[in-house]
Amino acid sequence: MTRVYLDNNATTRADPRVVEKMLPYFADEFGNASSTHLFGAEVSTAVRDARRSVQALIGAAHDHEIVFTSGGTESDNAAILAGLVAVEGRDEIVTSAVEHPAILSLIDYLREKRGVTAHVIGVDESGRLDMDAFRAALGPRTAIVSIMWANNETGTLFPVERLADLAHEAGALFHTDAVQAVGKTPIDLKSTKIDLLSLSAHKLHGPKGVGALYVRKGTKFSPLIRGGHQERTRRGGTENTPGIVGLGMAAEIIRARLDEEAMQIRALRDRLETRILSEIGHCRVSGDLENRLPNTSNVAFFDIEGEAVLTNLNRAGVAASTGSACTAGSNEPSHVLRAMNIPARALQGAVRFSFSRDNTEADVDRVMEVLPGVVAKLREMARAATETQPALT
Repeated sequence: MTRVYLDNNATTRADPRVVEKMLPYFADEFGNASSTHLFGAEVSTAVRDARRSVQALIGAAHDHEIVFTSGGTESDNAAILAGLVAVEGRDEIVTSAVEHPAILSLIDYLREKRGVTAHVIGVDESGRLDMDAFRAALGPRTAIVSIMWANNETGTLFPVERLADLAHEAGALFHTDAVQAVGKTPIDLKSTKIDLLSLSAHKLHGPKGVGALYVRKGTKFSPLIRGGHQERTRRGGTENTPGIVGLGMAAEIIRARLDEEAMQIRALRDRLETRILSEIGHCRVSGDLENRLPNTSNVAFFDIEGEAVLTNLNRAGVAASTGSACTAGSNEPSHVLRAMNIPARALQGAVRFSFSRDNTEADVDRVMEVLPGVVAKLREMARAATETQPALT
């Protein structure tokens, strides 16, 4: 069976060059990066080089602005919790209704357990932020604003540079969850007022279990994980050297070909969307079609269940998703699509296809060998079920 993987927003395959780079640090280069002897010094140099590679990828001004973490969720939590205590007298958060659960779950907890006030800004039918509501939410008690750079379900890009300017005008810190954006769209933090940025290695062909938090020089920061003096006392715990080295290598690889890869991946995504809309019909592509990630396509098939589409695709060897892997298994419609007021007949039928550099035109062609028949069968089943329902009296 031909297998096709189109769920790259959930995770990507680790690049073989990344794996090769990591391998020595499991056994041969096993020292603790914080140790002062030769074994530790060699490893410390590798960590430093990886830090500089991540710095270069996101356009940070200094390598010490990069704090290595266990991944995007830890980075998000660390940023928001630090922001809440950065300035005395400020205790409010501004965020959006379409953030990743790593943000929204924490905010729900802070509301319930700590009485924190959170302003959750809505979006329009294309997933674009309500700018008037955003401006109105900013005030003298705003401690931190957290708005994602790119939405993980629709690919919609947010104007984070402008949002950071507005946050600073209100005296607040600005954080962006850039887990989906890093490695897919150009980022130059030196030219922005963004204070904090989260990223994760496994979204850009690196290993799982490692990520980074950008902390702009001069930003007051209270660590989430306290312990030793690692990461300049901003994140305690022995460094995950193999993971950090892998993240550094992944950053090097993707930085060298970012524009070229984006063009190739966008062409594949557009090829799939064009064929779905013309060959299947009765569906819509959700998100800001003029301003989104090059790899992401969220297609809502009318009057059928997206989960049923995925089940049938999976049987044929095609992997896609209905949205965030962190909410997989939930029977609730996507909170992102609900926030966008997607019509009811399309809400349950959403399927996300997300590409990477590993995909080819043959993958698109294979999907289109399978998908039209799957959708037609499910629609026929839905019609038959409707026709056999007893009439209401």
